[in-house]
Amino acid sequence: MIRELMSSRRFAPLFWAQFFSALNDNVLKNALVIILLYSAATGHGDALVTVAGAVFIFPYFILSGLGGQLADKYVKSVVARRLKFAETFAAIFAAAGFFLHSVPLLFAALALFGIIAALFGPVKYAMLPDQLELGELATGNALVEGATFMAILLGTVAGGQFVAGSAHMGWVASAVVVLALLSWAFASRIPATTPSAPDLPVTTNPWTSTVGLLKTLHADRRLWDGTVIVSWFWLVGAIVLSLLPALVKDIVGGTEGVVTLCLAIFAIGIAIGSLFAASLSHVRPNLALVPIGAIIMGFAGLDLAWAIAVTNKGQDIAAVDFATSFAGLRMLVDFVAFAFGGGLFVVPSFAAVQGWSAASERARIIAAGNVLQAAFMVVGSLFVALLQAAGLHIGWIFFGLGLASFGAVWFVLTKWGKEGVRDFGALLFRALFRTEVRGLENLPPSGTRMLIAPNHVSLIDGPLLHAVLPIDASFAVDTGIAKSWWAKPFLRVVKHYTMDPTKPLAARDLIKLVAAGEPVVIFPEGRITVSGSLMKVYDGTAMIADKADAVVVPVRIEGAQRSHLSYLNSSQIKRSWFPRVTVTILPPVKLPVDEALKGKARRNAAGAALQDVMIDALVKNAMLDHSLFEALGHAHRDRDTGKIIVEDALGTKLTYRKLILGAQVLSRKLENGTSVGENVGVLLPNSAGVAVVFMALQNIGRVPAMLNFSAGPVNVLAAMKAAQVKTVLTSKAFIEKGKLDKLMAAISAEARVVCLEDVRGSIGVADKIKGLLAGTAPRVARQANDPAVVLFTSGSEGTPKGVVLSHRNILANAAQALARVDANANDKVFNVLPVFHSFGLTGGMMMPLLAGIPIYMYPSPLHYRIVPELIYQTGATILFGTDTFLTGYARSAHAYDFRTLRLVIAGAEAVKDRTRQV
Repeated sequence: MIRELMSSRRFAPLFWAQFFSALNDNVLKNALVIILLYSAATGHGDALVTVAGAVFIFPYFILSGLGGQLADKYVKSVVARRLKFAETFAAIFAAAGFFLHSVPLLFAALALFGIIAALFGPVKYAMLPDQLELGELATGNALVEGATFMAILLGTVAGGQFVAGSAHMGWVASAVVVLALLSWAFASRIPATTPSAPDLPVTTNPWTSTVGLLKTLHADRRLWDGTVIVSWFWLVGAIVLSLLPALVKDIVGGTEGVVTLCLAIFAIGIAIGSLFAASLSHVRPNLALVPIGAIIMGFAGLDLAWAIAVTNKGQDIAAVDFATSFAGLRMLVDFVAFAFGGGLFVVPSFAAVQGWSAASERARIIAAGNVLQAAFMVVGSLFVALLQAAGLHIGWIFFGLGLASFGAVWFVLTKWGKEGVRDFGALLFRALFRTEVRGLENLPPSGTRMLIAPNHVSLIDGPLLHAVLPIDASFAVDTGIAKSWWAKPFLRVVKHYTMDPTKPLAARDLIKLVAAGEPVVIFPEGRITVSGSLMKVYDGTAMIADKADAVVVPVRIEGAQRSHLSYLNSSQIKRSWFPRVTVTILPPVKLPVDEALKGKARRNAAGAALQDVMIDALVKNAMLDHSLFEALGHAHRDRDTGKIIVEDALGTKLTYRKLILGAQVLSRKLENGTSVGENVGVLLPNSAGVAVVFMALQNIGRVPAMLNFSAGPVNVLAAMKAAQVKTVLTSKAFIEKGKLDKLMAAISAEARVVCLEDVRGSIGVADKIKGLLAGTAPRVARQANDPAVVLFTSGSEGTPKGVVLSHRNILANAAQALARVDANANDKVFNVLPVFHSFGLTGGMMMPLLAGIPIYMYPSPLHYRIVPELIYQTGATILFGTDTFLTGYARSAHAYDFRTLRLVIAGAEAVKDRTRQV
């Protein structure tokens, strides 16, 4: 984002105009500071330095109101350009003061620069929200604040070096003029914006305009409190910067170089803190950083006071000697920590004030803030000057600043407690769960009637949504849950409405709330999932959206179900203390309910429509932009609980780890004689081996062409010809038991035949080690839209026709099936449908593999007596089949064989009534 902003005309010219202007201010100001400290004849140089700061700041107090009115009434870019043009004449006046070595002239020039800066401040900060999005505002402010303090750094170095000798006065005089011209040049390139309030009358009386602005600001307590918080930072910053030269000279005994070093360290700390705050403020300013910044400032201030108390003054200590001493290094660390905390403190605070201000009066709100900040700085600077004149030790002043910073923590928490808790939650979720939010652009504009409908997978769902949603939404909470001890802390800091499901009329208040334009979050499932997938969707949620004429914004929470705060157990999913969590906001949907429906029929229709919306959200959010082998690796990462995932009638049992290892080892052997993208024939029955072969081909970018061994030689050869199959993978044992010698003879005449027994015999220890080291990374990367498998029709209506399915096709089909089928890792799928059939491949093998559901692969659906017995022996809970096969099993089975079955999924042909009755 930083690179994008710095190369954009909507930000870059303003950035450079204010940077060169701030640099010019600091070259002039710091050159004058060095003159006062090391060249003034009077013995009150440190007090004069503080007065110089007040001279520069005082115009903010009386002219900010006028600047805000001008910025709101006229085109801001024009106002900025004219102010920067006027600044060139002030720079010429300052140059005369340096040439004449006149301190009074330089004080007058400093006042002129202060006047122009007071008028320019509301313009530049009001332009930022006009040019930037809310999500860019914190970064824009951080760049401006960081540049301001880098200008302090460069101005400090340049100002100090320019006046090191009287012969160098010409350099500083030239510098202030050149910098003023550069600022004017960049200001001329700022894009024009529409005036916010063109009919606004301008009050020329500074007192009247200032009082009026402060009254306007005070009327909005949130903006007033935010401005006070920002003003505290500028008060502290002004005091610290004014004290640094005297601290170095009177306490440390350092030279001008030490002053420059300390100011440089402070400026760098501010810049780093500002950019760090921006990096943690994405969709909105992160107010959780404000009290954290104040705490850091407090501890740094106290330690700096302690360091000052134990420091012995030296004589003309150089910067290198100071930085390499223990006392000097300690002070520098305190300075940078204090400044870093200041950056965390001010960037989100000021960005929040900008964002909360109405566009029509934003410049005046910022101007009022400048008045308040000027008042804080002027009063604070003069107060410190009086304390210094009275002989109070600088260490006590820093001690007071440290204690006052802890007081600022209390003030921030009192005023922004709820906002801070939300942002702290976002910070915590991002740190612990690496939370990612997608689809924020899908949220409707403020004021839209909307019902936010997330899936419910864990106890952290409510706090998570409260933290990451960029809108202030209310939560509908079941009365039983609201009484739970674990829910009460969350409910104290969020807007919520309790709902009693036994009292239907209780929904009326929520309907009115949604109809009034207040966004409301309701979990349509009404409870946390215990299956890992979508559960029952209550009609009441749909009726609220329907009666309020609101859109439904589906939200998918993924990853939280793997945490220890979900209701899934370790046999259902791979648990993790801090899994990666993704929140996806999908486009809003209006429930399609027939206007003619009334009463219960309408309620049922709305509920069904919402169910479809939630299922569609699940499918749209599924990980479809991967290859099948990558998807298998994701299933291993997220769903591998160590249990057997594939087994067959031969007694082969494979976990995810063994399946992936087998695919990695076998794939290296199958590379020879085939090329990437080539269709490779697979002539194998349902077994663990066919799963390994299928995934091995996916691993090396070959496309399995699933041959129907029951179709006869003519149809198999026709299918091979259609798919241009040159290599066929099969098994000697399968050929022998299936009595497929004639078929294999026909295939051998047309293609190369590779038997898995021969491949297995060539695998050594080195191959297994290579496969183990490969992990889950595919050997050949494939895109989601690349071909993944070729399936064929049976040939009953002529020559078999091939159908190419992509990786995305299969993943989408599996996701759609899982969205409709209540299946989880506690189930076991008994798959008798051959994998050369789309139903057997997608539903019987790929869907369970990707969902962490164990599969029992059986080679023939025609074994009507054996299949029911194996279902009983394996404890299978889900059976895939056709009407013909299911009828045959029912006739041959014992009444107890199907006791564990809870789902029977039929396809390929219509299910007859007699089969349903079974």
